[in-house]
Amino acid sequence: MDARQHEVTRVLDALRTGEFANGADELLPLLYDELRMLARRRLANEPPGATLDATGLVHEVWLRLVGDHDPGWNGRRHFFAAAALAMRRILVERARARNAAKRGGEHGRVELTESVLLDDGPPLDLLDLDEALDLLGDRHPRAKEIVLMRHFAGLELPEIANALELSLTTIKDDWAFARAWLRRELSRGGSQA
Repeated sequence: MDARQHEVTRVLDALRTGEFANGADELLPLLYDELRMLARRRLANEPPGATLDATGLVHEVWLRLVGDHDPGWNGRRHFFAAAALAMRRILVERARARNAAKRGGEHGRVELTESVLLDDGPPLDLLDLDEALDLLGDRHPRAKEIVLMRHFAGLELPEIANALELSLTTIKDDWAFARAWLRRELSRGGSQA
């Protein structure tokens, strides 16, 4: 674990134990560049002319994570899972709003080129993915958590293994399972295989 990861862990632990009240203020500068990089990756898949930029997405994620209070995350795993979930919700809400504006038109497509969730083929619909992730979470919560951390938070598999305190082999196995399960589920729903 590098010095920055140690500092993030220290601040998260201090937040959890109530060591200081403004821990979120100290945490944001430590994570801002990383969150901005992840947001840029996610927004690269948005359709042209999107009004939300990486800075705006980071700020929305941060407001959902912290708001007016310190949420008391239980370490890195909890923080990164919460960040991935917040980013997912924001992007899904935006996709739903775009579809509502189209008044029943085809779903907007979002390519998953960065995380390579599904290896190849046409772009994947974010709303279909959202529904499939909910089903995956009902049956295999850890696999869903790995997909959220990989796709929405942009973490690499070794980072996920570290955050979840599991072996890299376990994470790789769960990631392969989740990808295959989602591929099958999405192909059933009429989305790309």
